[in-house]
Amino acid sequence: MKDSPPLTMKDIAQELGVSVATVSRALKDSPKISAKKREEIKAFAKEKNFCPNIVAKNLRNSKTEPIKLIGVIIPKFSHSYFASILSGIEEKASTKGYHIIATQSNENYEQEVEICKSLLENKVCGIIVSQAKNTFSYDHFQNIINHNIPLVFYDRICTGINSSRVVVDDYTGAYTAVEYLIKTGCKRIAFYGSSMKLEITKNRYNGYKDALIKNGLSLDERFIKQCDNRTDAEDITPHLLTLEDRPDAFFAINDETAIGILYTVKRMKLHVPEDVSICGFSNGGICMACDPMLTSVDQHGFALGEEAAQVLIDKVEGVIPESKIEKRIVRTRLILRGTTR
Repeated sequence: MKDSPPLTMKDIAQELGVSVATVSRALKDSPKISAKKREEIKAFAKEKNFCPNIVAKNLRNSKTEPIKLIGVIIPKFSHSYFASILSGIEEKASTKGYHIIATQSNENYEQEVEICKSLLENKVCGIIVSQAKNTFSYDHFQNIINHNIPLVFYDRICTGINSSRVVVDDYTGAYTAVEYLIKTGCKRIAFYGSSMKLEITKNRYNGYKDALIKNGLSLDERFIKQCDNRTDAEDITPHLLTLEDRPDAFFAINDETAIGILYTVKRMKLHVPEDVSICGFSNGGICMACDPMLTSVDQHGFALGEEAAQVLIDKVEGVIPESKIEKRIVRTRLILRGTTR
């Protein structure tokens, strides 16, 4: 039988019919709360063996220097975008006196669950995570919250968990890119994305779709593919390029996929961008290591990492109240290079 999750201030607030802020102030003996209400809340908390997040409390109140340790879960270290995010997290954490434990889920749900358990056992004061592609259950994330450990999502957020998050403006980034392809004469634009279970795929697909509709172009289901890596792009693209009304442009959910498209188009003796335009998403170093260089949507990974770390640290140190769900958006920018007209 599983242990019951630890009692939270939110639980106490719901039980007593008060706000989380009132519970927090009462437990701190704040004079803003009446003596009677303070005693009522404190007695209830004692009866239920309520234990606050000791790590976070120590960080706020200790005059000595406690271990300030942040857990970070990266889907894949090999992706330059995630590497830039990690650099941003580490930079911000370091300037604030924190250390990080960087882990890799390798896009695997079971591994992600084990990492979460390990980070809790290592008594991290907070966790920053981008979920794996195949994550289908979120109990391991809820367990972190139940232990009163601040949790911040970045890039791939978990909509089933009410937690703070820092993301890029995926919709606008995709819309801007696809509209640019249309404005430069492209009319049959293919979309390569990840699973529609992921929020970033939904947002980028909606940006793609709305750009087509606003500019008087219809959706062609033949050109919409679940494809988010180079290998699959090289397998799927040849068939589309043999169609009589083949795509004259491709919008890919990441740069790796876009490179697979570029390689295939050139292998089939078509010219880029004269015959086919290609746009990626991320703007990693790989964009300048191909010929022609790849047009891409810049996600500002380093800045996103810094922002995620700042939100996490502010939650840990009480700058952002425990009950407040912080949602921040990092703007994107289309970087034009040789794969578009």
